[in-house]
Amino acid sequence: MQENNHIIELKYLTKYYKGSNVPAIDNISLNINKGEIYGLLGPNGAGKTTTISILCGLFGPTSGNVFIDGMEYQHSAEKIKNIIGVVPQDIALYPSLTAKENLTFFGHMYGLKGKHLKTRIEECLELFGLEKNANRRIKTFSGGMKRRINLIAGILHKPKIIYLDEPTVGVDVQSRNVILDHLRSINKEGTTIIYTSHYMEEAENFCSRVAIIDKGNILTEGKPKDLVNSKEEYIDLESIFLNITGRALRDE
Repeated sequence: MQENNHIIELKYLTKYYKGSNVPAIDNISLNINKGEIYGLLGPNGAGKTTTISILCGLFGPTSGNVFIDGMEYQHSAEKIKNIIGVVPQDIALYPSLTAKENLTFFGHMYGLKGKHLKTRIEECLELFGLEKNANRRIKTFSGGMKRRINLIAGILHKPKIIYLDEPTVGVDVQSRNVILDHLRSINKEGTTIIYTSHYMEEAENFCSRVAIIDKGNILTEGKPKDLVNSKEEYIDLESIFLNITGRALRDE
């Protein structure tokens, strides 16, 4: 049964990849509330992508349990997939198709069709300032425009939960602001957002709560402001991040 206001519960989650004796995530437990913007932050190889992949149902944990909106993944995977949206870091679009053709394809995958789908695509394109580019091929788009279409593809079906993996990486300031402003609007309408990023200032301003993960373990968790105020030497979220994960380079 779902407890309190939790829409996501991870209980003692561990994941080993085949051939590795070191867990990618190691016995982590998290509760995420309905309507939160929850940041999962960490260096390269910390366990962020593994955690998000399990939450998306791409693969299961080695041990532990995942509950989404009161449902356990093991028994309700199809129902869960209908209420989540995924916006991957890599652009998941067909470059030779137009923006509208891409969104029609993804809309069909979510079970949308007909006039409802057409109206929803037009609504989202206008919302993100792309209505005049609906019939242009994706390969002609700038990086920021691709990011916005990538995001629209994940929210077309108005999911209860959106997983965002580095949604603003490599885009200009204007596109970043457009993306974050509309994500805040979607969140105010009730959508829970799970967000990963390497941009600490962005995370500090955007997230209602964050967890910092490294080497498969949750090192700290809380509201950004509370974490910054927890020690005198902390001046912002980046200083906390560097203090607890170290300054060594993490090349992939």
